[in-house]
Amino acid sequence: MSLTGTPFLYTAVVLTIVALILPLVLWSRLRGPKAVRMAARALMLLFAQATAVTLVFVMVNNQNNLYDNWADLLGTGNHVQQAANLGKNGTGNISLNRLPKVKQDFSPASGPGMSSAGQVEVTQLKGRVSGVNAEVYVWTPPQYKEAAYRHKKFPVVELLPGWPGSAKAWFGSMHVTQQLEPLMRSGRVAPFILVAPRYNLLAGVDTGCANIPGTVNADTWLSVDVPKMVTDNFRAQPAPKGWGVAGYSAGAHCAVKLAVAHPDRYQAAVSMSGYNDPIGERNSLAAQSVALREANNPYLLLKKAATPPPIAMYLSGESGDGYEAGVALEQIAKAPTSVHVVFLPRSDGGHTMALWRPQVKTVFRWLTLELGQNHPRITKSSSDPRGRSTSGSTHAELASGTASRAGATRKR
Repeated sequence: MSLTGTPFLYTAVVLTIVALILPLVLWSRLRGPKAVRMAARALMLLFAQATAVTLVFVMVNNQNNLYDNWADLLGTGNHVQQAANLGKNGTGNISLNRLPKVKQDFSPASGPGMSSAGQVEVTQLKGRVSGVNAEVYVWTPPQYKEAAYRHKKFPVVELLPGWPGSAKAWFGSMHVTQQLEPLMRSGRVAPFILVAPRYNLLAGVDTGCANIPGTVNADTWLSVDVPKMVTDNFRAQPAPKGWGVAGYSAGAHCAVKLAVAHPDRYQAAVSMSGYNDPIGERNSLAAQSVALREANNPYLLLKKAATPPPIAMYLSGESGDGYEAGVALEQIAKAPTSVHVVFLPRSDGGHTMALWRPQVKTVFRWLTLELGQNHPRITKSSSDPRGRSTSGSTHAELASGTASRAGATRKR
């Protein structure tokens, strides 16, 4: 029985009702020795508590798309077939242009929220370079199948969840297609192809979006294998022009890291409540050593870059949860790198979907502009909210996200 399927939800509901009725019916009717009656009553109470907890978990999981299946929940899933040492650029010096095309079969996606997300399709992709074998979800914009656009190549945004989190989360919990489709039809947002690859690749740990020989090549999976599959199977613009990556929480860290590390693959990144130092997620493999932390910290990557990368970054967050990390990048960025930081008050929702979901329309208007997909109905002022910067904090505090907001001033 599927963890996120309707039958399991209904089973949990029925069992919860039964567990509530049993004590009412049997409590005073139990017979036998006192010890037996007490044990039976204790078991009924434990059964009621277990079914209630199960029902709440199922509802929360379905609402937030945390775990896709039993393997994800129980920590038995592994989507890594091999993890070769691919070198600094993550390709193993393989000429990607010479690799044969990846032709995939797609089927309609299912799961919580997917029916209302529109025509989302899923495929099982075997990454030829990364060694990852996992699912990728793809949604094409309303213009994609229109005759007037049959020769057009479309911009692409990769969507990354937090940890734990399902690749379906952006379509299900974030309602990305329901929010953006009307804006795409009216020309207020560019017709992006939306791609959501599996982010959680190993049992019980966040890969930290890192390449770790012998363990996982998560960076290459997301920045090489998935984009190649998309360009081989869809009318997508070639990278980096027209390619962006967006995420929240751990996915936000990953989005910025990918863009900073690979400006030849991405032109823009969106981070909602992210962090720079991988230690921001203590279950991250990239936080297991100083060397890994440095190699996967976008602040350090940007600071040490020989040439400022031609990328744009949008970072939003509350004080102590993403805002300072964005300011740190803003303070060291040099043209042509651009960084836009948005301060969000604590009252906006905390580290939850309630904070990130309302930002979808704003960040995609920003992506439309930054990726050069200008539409007549979009103006810079309508999608460029003012942010705040932090003054008086050390680079170390800002980079790690521990700086306070005392003395913050609004930039003009």
